[in-house]
Amino acid sequence: MSLIARNVVAFLLGTWLSAMQAAPYLPSDDAKVLERLPLKATDPMARELRELRARVAANPDDPDQAATLARRYFRLAMAEGDPRYVGYGEAALQTWWARTDAPHPVVKMRALLKQYKHDFSGALTDFALAGQRDPSDEEIWSWRAALHIVQADYLEATNDCTMLKRHASQVGWASCQAWVDGMIGKASAAYAAMADVYARDTTAAPSARLWTLTRLAELALRMGKAVQAEAHFKQALALRVDDQYLLAAYADFLLDHGRAREVPALLKGWTKSDILLLRLALADHVLQLPGGGAHARALQSRFTAAAMRRDTLHLQEEARFRLHILGDAKRALALAQENWAAQREPRDARVLFEAAIAARDAQAGKPVVSWLESSRHEDPVLQRLARELANLPQ
Repeated sequence: MSLIARNVVAFLLGTWLSAMQAAPYLPSDDAKVLERLPLKATDPMARELRELRARVAANPDDPDQAATLARRYFRLAMAEGDPRYVGYGEAALQTWWARTDAPHPVVKMRALLKQYKHDFSGALTDFALAGQRDPSDEEIWSWRAALHIVQADYLEATNDCTMLKRHASQVGWASCQAWVDGMIGKASAAYAAMADVYARDTTAAPSARLWTLTRLAELALRMGKAVQAEAHFKQALALRVDDQYLLAAYADFLLDHGRAREVPALLKGWTKSDILLLRLALADHVLQLPGGGAHARALQSRFTAAAMRRDTLHLQEEARFRLHILGDAKRALALAQENWAAQREPRDARVLFEAAIAARDAQAGKPVVSWLESSRHEDPVLQRLARELANLPQ
């Protein structure tokens, strides 16, 4: 997804191919080793996780400790794209997972994990409950805005930003509103507002500055300013904060501008993430390197396993894979249509447009045309694809 909403990609418990519908496995013996996490024992994060797990083990009925542990896992999953972390976070909250009277920190984390699994309805329900309990919590309204943008509900997203204006900082509200405006035909104004936020908020954490720089890059692309966009991408990368969404966005930029040779170095070591593995496979396909099909084969095995367990988490990525690597326009179109029913952001629109054009099915692209017209979304690539679709035989 564009904007921070793309950071709500879902992953689940267990190994890379664990089943989405299954409840998290909780071993009866605490000493049993399930799997080695990809963290060295000497890493600060590894030490922190050990300490947090020890606290939860010593106080299994303490929701605050459980929520803190779940949040650490959630952040790791967002940063690294490793699916195991989200499942471990869900397991940490298992005692309160189905309880409507769960404490506020648990409800918030439950919502974050649900939206990461694309259970947007369940996540919004939990965020609503959390917002009733503490309307001054800025994080709640920011995430609600993200989810409403995923679903192309810009009115509700604006309402979420209004709640930020009432209860949060000026910076938080301005960022939120600029984010929405950038989706509805106000890219230039949104860019100016976001740039002002970035310039004024000099004390922001590196992760927050990375978020803003990535959004600025996307807005610049919407305005047709590729050089400006790349400058923002490079500023964000220079912060050295692991963020798979930033990497995916810049990799797409490189692929779109005929610079596939730069993608493997950018994404080296990121094969655990389906999202980034797709970009590696796309670069391999363009470059036709010896042995370059390994990434595509790995991705195909993951999509096959996902289909067997009825996991529809990465429909957009699979649609791109089938269209651009396998050349299966018909199947890609079906996947893109199914994906569009759940989430409607610019990348979702693009793959549906591209699949419909490749399949020569003008009717299939009509929902995206309607979204493009009603939202007034500005994107040179989407506008070009809409024209190509219109030129197909009706």
